Amino acid sequence: MGKKRERRGFTLIELMVVILIVGILAAVAVPILRGKIDSAKWSEGAASAGAVKSAMRAYYAEDPAAALLMAGVTLSDVTAAPLGFKSGDLTGRYFVVGDFTITSVDATGIAVITVGNTTGGLTGGGVLGANGWVYTP
Repeated sequence: MGKKRERRGFTLIELMVVILIVGILAAVAVPILRGKIDSAKWSEGAASAGAVKSAMRAYYAEDPAAALLMAGVTLSDVTAAPLGFKSGDLTGRYFVVGDFTITSVDATGIAVITVGNTTGGLTGGGVLGANGWVYTP
């Protein structure tokens, strides 16, 4: 009759410590994840810039003089047409055709493409040049 039952479980203090640790981990993880999400969005811009760079190289092979004149041009549906792009080809979820600028074209037809973000709400910018993709937050 006088037997005491053994109680098994966690005390209130133990549960509060676990909740505190989970809260600290969440506070550290959220900014890191947010940065990864922005980086993933910018990868769309990098992929489209690669398509523009390849198209510029092909355009240079066909008409070097005209390709050199494209340096400094911000793309639009009209200026992207000689490169073989149709309306909407460079429009994605986060980037539109006007976000891409052909910064320069060297003597071998290799272009440097600058990517901004006017409509997607992203900050920073990127450049696709001879050294690959460089993103600046």
